[in-house]
Amino acid sequence: MMTLPPVDLFPYFRVLSDLPGPVTWSEFFGNDRPVELDLGCGRGMFLLNAGLKHDDRNFLGVELDYKEGRRSAKRVQKRELPHVRVIGGDAKEFLRRFVAPHSVAAAHVYFPDPWWKRKHKKRRLVNEEFIDLLAKVVQPGGLVHSWTDVEEYFGVISALLNHQAEFTAEQVPPLAGPEHDLDYQTSFHRRRAQAGCTIYRGLWRRREISPVSPAVADN
Repeated sequence: MMTLPPVDLFPYFRVLSDLPGPVTWSEFFGNDRPVELDLGCGRGMFLLNAGLKHDDRNFLGVELDYKEGRRSAKRVQKRELPHVRVIGGDAKEFLRRFVAPHSVAAAHVYFPDPWWKRKHKKRRLVNEEFIDLLAKVVQPGGLVHSWTDVEEYFGVISALLNHQAEFTAEQVPPLAGPEHDLDYQTSFHRRRAQAGCTIYRGLWRRREISPVSPAVADN
């Protein structure tokens, strides 16, 4: 059987090794619109829906699983959305090495892998290091959205964000019922919601940076 060559997904899909250094968003997207990150974007339903609804913003998904990341990028490429991109690689490494401080308008973390076994929980995306990285890259007044169907994990995520001095919890807007089969936050959200599972949703805002008084600055 003849093997078909891989689909060229550039510039919709890149991997961390393709990036020469810290990303300048205006060069990466070709515009100066606000940037929102989908960390662990999976199959890309959020990226696609958000990109279709908000062409005044840029959206970048980061996905550790290259196969899933390429699947997301194919969906975006098919719709020819120039303001939506996908990076294949580790989200923590991307935030640590490639994202400038206070350069992101919002970060979305939807249904991260819970790694059920106790010995595997150290592999979870959301931990203290991850929250500190979010505090570094999200701009003052920016938002962090996180959803999960795992109550215990949501408790961990909430505690970490609530104890990070740079974030304050916000009231989560009511969630309207889906109007059609694609009217969900992610593919996993659709599957779990249709199964009757409770979805835990949180929203946090990055504190504004207080101006430094001249007297303090001179010390």
